[in-house]
Amino acid sequence: MAEEPVYSPDQLKPGNRKWARRGALGSAVIILLYFWGNHEGNTENIYLVLTALILVGLVVADAVLRRNGLKANDQ
Repeated sequence: MAEEPVYSPDQLKPGNRKWARRGALGSAVIILLYFWGNHEGNTENIYLVLTALILVGLVVADAVLRRNGLKANDQ
């Protein structure tokens, strides 16, 4: 007998996509503000820029998938 996963009602409730996008883009901006922080070398800069690009890329990918109908448009 296969066991079905158990979900709480909060897990099935959709989140607010607009605020999630704003939060991701705001976080990317805040991360890039640390680009001019108090650190030596460029290793930190590379990780900061890559993290910001990943966040922006995820927001863009989500928008493209929803526009093309490949992801559920639940809200």
